[in-house]
Amino acid sequence: MHGDFLAEMQSGKKELIGGIALLSGYINKVRKEEENVLYVIAGDMLQGSLIDSEWKGLSTIEIMNWLAPDVVTLGNHEIDYGLPHLLFLEKIANFPIVNANLYIRKNNKRLMQPYLILKKAGFDILFTGVLTEKVMDALKQDSLIGSFVNLSEASKEVGKICNAYKNDDIDLTIILTHIGYESDLKLAKLLKPEWGVDMIIGGHSHSILKKPAKVNNILIAQAGVGTNQIGRFDIVVDDDTNSIVDYKWQLVQIDETIAEPDKKLEEYISSYKNEVDKKYNTLICKLSKELTHPQREIETSLGNFVADAFEERAESDVVLVGSGSIRVKQLGPAVTLKDFYSCFPYDDVITRYTITGKQLKQIFSHIMRIENRDGEGECYQVNSKVKAIYSDKNKKLKSLTVGGKSVIDSQQYTMSLQNFHFANAAPYLNITQTELLNSNKTKVISTSVQEVLEEYFRNNNNTSAEIEGRLVYV
Repeated sequence: MHGDFLAEMQSGKKELIGGIALLSGYINKVRKEEENVLYVIAGDMLQGSLIDSEWKGLSTIEIMNWLAPDVVTLGNHEIDYGLPHLLFLEKIANFPIVNANLYIRKNNKRLMQPYLILKKAGFDILFTGVLTEKVMDALKQDSLIGSFVNLSEASKEVGKICNAYKNDDIDLTIILTHIGYESDLKLAKLLKPEWGVDMIIGGHSHSILKKPAKVNNILIAQAGVGTNQIGRFDIVVDDDTNSIVDYKWQLVQIDETIAEPDKKLEEYISSYKNEVDKKYNTLICKLSKELTHPQREIETSLGNFVADAFEERAESDVVLVGSGSIRVKQLGPAVTLKDFYSCFPYDDVITRYTITGKQLKQIFSHIMRIENRDGEGECYQVNSKVKAIYSDKNKKLKSLTVGGKSVIDSQQYTMSLQNFHFANAAPYLNITQTELLNSNKTKVISTSVQEVLEEYFRNNNNTSAEIEGRLVYV
């Protein structure tokens, strides 16, 4: 859901679409019309709006309490404000949060409630949840936390729950996952039929499915991102075989034609919105035109603008900016403080490292590979000095230049990146932390990338950025 609280006017149309109040109106309508309804969420309620970040998710959980989901699972963004804060948010929630594969390492004890059995229509329905490896990226510096997060391990955790708690009375077994659609398909193949899993409802990859997939006799569905749509299953369960014998799937668009907005919730959200507007509706910059960031896997004009801002401060040959840290698809021409924080909500340290040209090529070969551009990989925006060409056909880096000159293996280059990406250097960049620190020329450039970027916006009125062929795929 990513903090998608407010309804918006659809381009070229007159009706409002999405928003929590309209979504709540639809959920209330279905609960009134249908006797046996379960509303579930597959993670990432948090992060994506100033209403969320200003109150560090507390506002989101309180708003979610109005929706009263029957059960939710954790997504990677539930960890964004730190583990202790997550445990605080769990106490605020009036709804159960299940996760089976996040552990306290020392005690080998699960962090969250691992499963939940809900009774509906005379049926006992078992829910459990599993999480993407991405959650551990945010917790790399917390040595207490461990997780059985690869697919094989996650499948065994599901098996453990089913073996221990799925008795003859359990009529339906549903896994709420936050591992991405492709991983959902792989997970389904790993689950033993004897465990009796009927359905996977997933998140993380923001996939919109016209119809569910079916793997290993398990139905798999996702419903995109935000509040513009909701997935609806109408299912018939056989009490004798404990299986789904019939179903109908709809991707329901949430707009004014389908339900009346929940007025009380609308007023409650407005109380947060008014606070945010008072604090953040000041203009910090007027760009010469709108900048866009439609896709994190490709070079974007907004990505170039941000990377160049960091290059100016870092004075580096290469700057890597995590594409996922840019959270809007377009920005400007007028940029308010609210727009800025919605665009770049993550604060972090930025550090400059010295590495060899060979290591630099190794990094670009890794981050530009096809497998990393699948909606679940970690992709980057780069500064103006860099031009990299990658051959999808040959699956190799064709060329890499810095400042118009080909990168030489034996030569040294400076590279700056956010601390989050240093903490996950091996999986994200194909280089170890030790290798990054090896030159002993490491320097912290700034303890706040947000402050660097905000000042850059303020000092660069009437400027713009273009897509220049910094990252090229052939």
